[in-house]
Amino acid sequence: MSAQAGFALRGRNPDVLTCIANLSNDEVFTPPEFANRMLDTLAEAWAAANNGADIWADRTVRFLDPCTKSGVFLREITIRLTKGLADQMPDLDERVNHILTNQVFGIGITHLTSLLARRSVYCSKHAKGKHSIAKGFAGDDGNIWFERTEHTWADGKCAYCGASMKTLDRGEDLETHAYAFIHTDDIKTRIAELFGGDMQFDVIIGNPPYQLDDGGYGKSAAPIYHLFVEQAKKLEPRYLSLVIPARWFAGGKGLDEFRESMLTDNRLRSIDDYLSASDVFPGVGLKGGVCYFLWDRDNSGPCRVTTHFKDWPVSTASRPLLEEGVDVFIRFNEGLSILKKVVAVESAESQSLSLPDGKRFDRLVSSRKPFGLETTFKGKAAKRAGDVLVYQNGGTGYTPRSSIATGTNLIDKWKVYVGRAAPGTGNRDTYPHKIISTPFVGEPGSISSETYLCIGPFESKSQAESVLSYLSCRLTRLLILLHKPSQDTTRKVYTFVPTQEWTRQWTDKDLYAKYALSASEIAFIEKIVRPMDLNSNAPDEAVSDDDE
Repeated sequence: MSAQAGFALRGRNPDVLTCIANLSNDEVFTPPEFANRMLDTLAEAWAAANNGADIWADRTVRFLDPCTKSGVFLREITIRLTKGLADQMPDLDERVNHILTNQVFGIGITHLTSLLARRSVYCSKHAKGKHSIAKGFAGDDGNIWFERTEHTWADGKCAYCGASMKTLDRGEDLETHAYAFIHTDDIKTRIAELFGGDMQFDVIIGNPPYQLDDGGYGKSAAPIYHLFVEQAKKLEPRYLSLVIPARWFAGGKGLDEFRESMLTDNRLRSIDDYLSASDVFPGVGLKGGVCYFLWDRDNSGPCRVTTHFKDWPVSTASRPLLEEGVDVFIRFNEGLSILKKVVAVESAESQSLSLPDGKRFDRLVSSRKPFGLETTFKGKAAKRAGDVLVYQNGGTGYTPRSSIATGTNLIDKWKVYVGRAAPGTGNRDTYPHKIISTPFVGEPGSISSETYLCIGPFESKSQAESVLSYLSCRLTRLLILLHKPSQDTTRKVYTFVPTQEWTRQWTDKDLYAKYALSASEIAFIEKIVRPMDLNSNAPDEAVSDDDE
């Protein structure tokens, strides 16, 4: 097959890379259309920094996908370079061979995906095979490398990725999921070993594995995508662009240091944020959405933040990633203006988004296990003398007051209980949604298991009911969402919520007027947050697997 024929076949429909099933929610194939969005963003940045030059017409630029699966990024880059270099290199065979041997490089994440990637890029799983459109390789791997890598076990965990020895030390017949790019102390030396000592990449782009293959424990698995970002930065490419889960915006689950490093790096020049992962990866259950970013080594400045969700108008703003007084990324551009108005009313520190201590609602919210009881705790069905009522997963029970050693100051007070997990919507993010589970008033003499957080204490039922009305307001729940990276609603997500006077029943009309919100800001809130009827159903009980 000639190179001309090989590239002609790629234009046929359907494109096989739009049809293959994902490996898992951890290792997701990138649709070609989405890969091309990322490449368009890269090309725009390159042109802006190089007097309008076309990156696809530069025969010296080197690209690396350090976590290649289907080979879609390398394939689409090759197609673009083949067109862009046509005037400089009229001979198609010579042009394609130059691109494949000198410009596009990949590191497979498994043996299977390395074969798939070579088939996508070289039209043959063997780079020097008779069907390969590349003619200059000495070995069958070409520039898409894969060799089995082993974990480095220490105290039952991998020293590089944290994988469980019990789960992934499973013999030579199964994949190790020890990804070569992150299992090294010296990534520059590793790259030199793979591709040659003089290798410097201009662009690193791809879609890394998101979390450890933990044997099916789902959201309890530890993330690893940040390790790919950190290693890629150490290679000092001119541009870095990866698609990763958006949960890092608020940290947690081992991501706090990564979040801080990203949000304080003014070379992060654009973030395209997709509120629903299914808008990017059809059929993939990944709560919290995904984003892709562009990091520009040689140009610093504010970040262009673009929000995408289904058929909503795209929202774009150029702004700092980290606002003064805030330690998380404010995900919604419209939400940032609303938050600024709220804080300005509540605080004299108008330049900071930090609420004064006396106005912080999170001080009323308990930590996990407010009374020391696990989610799995089940109280007795019948009440005995000296027992307290327990709100628990699945209903209520009773336990001796004498058995409770934590949160004893709350037992005989009025309080509000709210589920530690937001109400589920399957594996997809939908809007508008409730943000939190339906709260309810807790009477004196009651406690809860870890299923619920406890808000209080309050001296009267009317105060607790005032708080309940406040939590039902859409604005309150939007402020929670701005600090909420996942289904879990721990105390930390109430950071942006101010306290109020607990002497009245609160409504959104009251809050909109207090903070002088505009019609467009109100419309945004009501598009994002679903109304809450406190009398419509029983308390939500589900608890997520996410850690605080």
